[in-house]
Amino acid sequence: MDIFDKINELYDKRRQTELGGGDERIEKQHAKGKMTARERIDYLLDEDTFVELNPFIEHRSSDFGMNNNNAKGEGVVTGYGKIFGKPIYLFAQDFTVYGGALGEMHGKKIAAVMDLAAKNGVPFIGLNDSGGARIQEGVSSLDGYGQVFYRNSIYSGVIPQISVIMGPSAGGAVYSPAITDFVFMVEKTSQMFITGPKVIETVTGEQISSENLGGAQIHNAKSGNAHFKAESEEDVLDAVRKLLSYLPANNQEKAGIKAYNEEDQLRPDLTDIVPFDAKSPYDVKKVIAQVVDEDSFFEIHESFAKNIVVGFARIKGETVGLVCNQPKYLAGGLDIDSSDKAARFIRFCDAFNIPIITFEDVTGFFPGVKQEHGGIIRHGAKILFAYSEATVPKITVITRKAYGGAYVALNSKSIGADLVYAWPNAEIAVMGPEGAANIIFAKEIAESENPEKTRQEKIDTYREKFANPYVAAGLGMVDDVIDPRETRIKLIQALEMLYNKQEDRPKKKHGNIPL
Repeated sequence: MDIFDKINELYDKRRQTELGGGDERIEKQHAKGKMTARERIDYLLDEDTFVELNPFIEHRSSDFGMNNNNAKGEGVVTGYGKIFGKPIYLFAQDFTVYGGALGEMHGKKIAAVMDLAAKNGVPFIGLNDSGGARIQEGVSSLDGYGQVFYRNSIYSGVIPQISVIMGPSAGGAVYSPAITDFVFMVEKTSQMFITGPKVIETVTGEQISSENLGGAQIHNAKSGNAHFKAESEEDVLDAVRKLLSYLPANNQEKAGIKAYNEEDQLRPDLTDIVPFDAKSPYDVKKVIAQVVDEDSFFEIHESFAKNIVVGFARIKGETVGLVCNQPKYLAGGLDIDSSDKAARFIRFCDAFNIPIITFEDVTGFFPGVKQEHGGIIRHGAKILFAYSEATVPKITVITRKAYGGAYVALNSKSIGADLVYAWPNAEIAVMGPEGAANIIFAKEIAESENPEKTRQEKIDTYREKFANPYVAAGLGMVDDVIDPRETRIKLIQALEMLYNKQEDRPKKKHGNIPL
């Protein structure tokens, strides 16, 4: 046997590995509307940039017939490539091999490529399609999960980590995505759950389908475990590529400045979008569209906790994170879910050097027994903690209402905002004029000959005295009262001024956010 025989043997082994579980299982994957692991990688990455790692790894289990089942590659494809010309590392679980089940070597294979991503300061993407732990390998498969979970945790805040659920993700398989920064799902073909429908029916008697238990819509709109959903695998992978275009490679870098169309920075439409009446709803996304670069807003968690809007955008080409009350839902008030949503996003932006801009129009924290018993105190405190610990540039624009503790929580000067702007119609106070008048002047109103007239007079007095931006501006809590039409100009100026901001915190191992 000469060298060329050995080379031919190498290519034969590669072809066997690339076949995964074989043609029949690949056809079954396609019949479900799903791509194979390698097809997904080819679609996601720039053309001809994928370099595979550890293609010949095999399990070493001999129990339960595993010694007669040696499909190459261990049910997962790992390696590196490029997206928009920038390097990324990734894995893609191969459902045609052991149903993508994770065993000892499968887990170690993923762990190895994660270590490379962290060493090189490069984003990491996981394409998940797995039935869970490989039970034939017993506790070794659990150790494989632990190897991955550990790296998800220690590399959190070091490199961006993205999970794409492209099939089942059951049992221990869901915890790795839960630790990562962003989770994508495909409608009708991807599910996440700790225990499946059959186990739930056996234990509790409840009957439910896999889709209704853990489908894309459930996790995007109800549980909040996923951030994005799309109708097809192609659409979801396109969304992953788009997300990466906003992010730096690691926590030591900033996202690059993108080209943008130079245009008139004045925005006259802003005076029409936000009603002067503090009780009238409006869509804050229309405000966002007016102040960011054209078509640059990329919303995160769109279907979950709609009373707050978060996402990435660009202003003069620079990536920013936006946290905005949404008066269309719950009057923009903060509840348990919106507090979690905002705090998580704020901490991601801070970890990766992305300036945070807050558009504030908030009545307060949402009242009610359900919220109180559900822990609104603990959850609301997460926003306070996240803003307070963040050291990136932090800018707030108060467009209308800023009442009570929610005013403090949403990036006020007292918890570290660099700049706070207010529109001239802004009301900044402990509470709304109506509620305040009812409390402060209760006796006078009750004893008045015309209680309703007196009540209205007291409301007007309170509004004039406190519910305007000038009292806060006079105390230095607002840096400037601005013409709404100049909002984009002010933000551009602020971002330029704060570009090289450096701020230290007391030395410590880490804070203890109220989880």
